[in-house]
Amino acid sequence: MTARIYSPAKTAMQSGKGKASVWLVEFDRSSARSIDPLMGYTSSGDTQTQVKLRFDSKEDAIAYAQKQGLAFRLEEPKQQKRRNASYSDNFKFDRKVPWTH
Repeated sequence: MTARIYSPAKTAMQSGKGKASVWLVEFDRSSARSIDPLMGYTSSGDTQTQVKLRFDSKEDAIAYAQKQGLAFRLEEPKQQKRRNASYSDNFKFDRKVPWTH
């Protein structure tokens, strides 16, 4: 069984870094999903995919996976590429690109 260790990205509705310090361990699917012929629902007999374990640090998550003997892959969080600017920066006199409508 393989596990995925990652830190979730913030949602579009968040302005702060509330979940930035949380690390999750999720288990990969061990069996394929199937489609129910009567209702068309997608189902699986694998219940491990429903489990998400939360940890305070990356080291705790890795230690748990090693203690349980799980093969895991670690996904480092990507750095934010957006630079923080204030609204008044749009109207500066020395702006690099002129502001027009």
